[in-house]
Amino acid sequence: MIYLKKPQRSAEEDDRSIREAVEGMLADIGERGEAAVRDYAEKFDGWTGDFLLGAEKKARLIEQVPQQVKDDLCFAHEQVTRFAEAQKQSLREFEIETAPGVRLGQRVVPVQCAGCYVPGGRYAHAASAIMSVATAKVAGVDFVVACSPPRGDAIDPAVAYAMDLAGADAILEMGGVQAVASLAFGLFTSREADIIVGPGNAYVAEAKRLLFGRVGIDVFAGPTESAIIADDTADPMTVAVDLASQAEHGPNSPVWLFTTSERVGRSVLELLPKVADDMPNAEVVHAAWRDHGEIIVCGDREEAVRVSDRYAPEHLQILADDLDWWKANLNNYGSLFLGEGSTVTHGDKCSGTNHILPTKRAGRYSGGLNVHKFMKVLTYQHLDAQANKTFSAIGSRISRIEGMEGHARACDWRLRKYFPGEIWAFEVYDQRRYD
Repeated sequence: MIYLKKPQRSAEEDDRSIREAVEGMLADIGERGEAAVRDYAEKFDGWTGDFLLGAEKKARLIEQVPQQVKDDLCFAHEQVTRFAEAQKQSLREFEIETAPGVRLGQRVVPVQCAGCYVPGGRYAHAASAIMSVATAKVAGVDFVVACSPPRGDAIDPAVAYAMDLAGADAILEMGGVQAVASLAFGLFTSREADIIVGPGNAYVAEAKRLLFGRVGIDVFAGPTESAIIADDTADPMTVAVDLASQAEHGPNSPVWLFTTSERVGRSVLELLPKVADDMPNAEVVHAAWRDHGEIIVCGDREEAVRVSDRYAPEHLQILADDLDWWKANLNNYGSLFLGEGSTVTHGDKCSGTNHILPTKRAGRYSGGLNVHKFMKVLTYQHLDAQANKTFSAIGSRISRIEGMEGHARACDWRLRKYFPGEIWAFEVYDQRRYD
């Protein structure tokens, strides 16, 4: 393994200072509620108006959206919805009889309220509104609250349209820690979110992390990451363009190339700064590449798999021969893009898979946002009286092995009640003592 380019800085944020700031804000909002949110909204966004987007203002915003933008967002909504519906069908309810008189089963039930955070700082992430809100609605969530930071006197019109199109039941013109807290505490809507999803900056991510447990969250998120695995057949210009396209997420967004071809690696090393120069946000792309970009030359494709799985990138493109082999052997990533025709932009905007994905190596143990994140698998059981002759006897004995006498007696009582003519080892209850 050879490093043609190493990162100059760690992608980690100054976690301690961010954590302290967010902890203080959450404590203040928890104590003062909506008044604290209003103070933070005025301080950080200069916002003094209503937070709930009313029907009249929403209609005015939607009128500003060009028809082509509406058509494109409708197309993206259709793709995301179709994929989410297929995901939903892959998880089913069932009931089985495991023994005579014993019925076990599972129900699949959506959460009741979901909060969807839609970023709106550097970019207006209209596609992200579809990814979160539409997926929640397909899952069957009854009430979805969407929020996004205002830009001037309103949220971005395309974002408002995407939220409305996807089925948001309430829209908050609000961002930052105060928005995440409002979703969790049910401020301005009187509906506490059961789960909060959606990407955001380091402060938004930390707020979600600190609130995890009180509410569910989608993923522990960090800066956007993208990696490409390329062999000797890859076009270096395509590699450079795709890496630069993802570096524009922010100056702290890592982009990585794992290649089995030193020739391809050196070509990309030369090309990428030139590609960045042509970008309107060249300074962002250059900073991400300079500080967090990497090129690693691997001895063979097996080593490339090991390297990639260790990094567990959020987005992973394969520009190499034998795509089926790579799909079968790679294990750790957020979403996989196979072949030159599949760029990360497709998944980010319109192909149908979700773009809210795990970062910071969380792809080792978690996938991205999907319809199942909004659903609970609830189990149930029903044992008839006859089944208790076996199951209560065994349950009683195991309970006493563990020293849990109360658990044992719950089974003992059923044995005595259902089979009064039989003698059991432990007959600790006599109904007459309680009459």
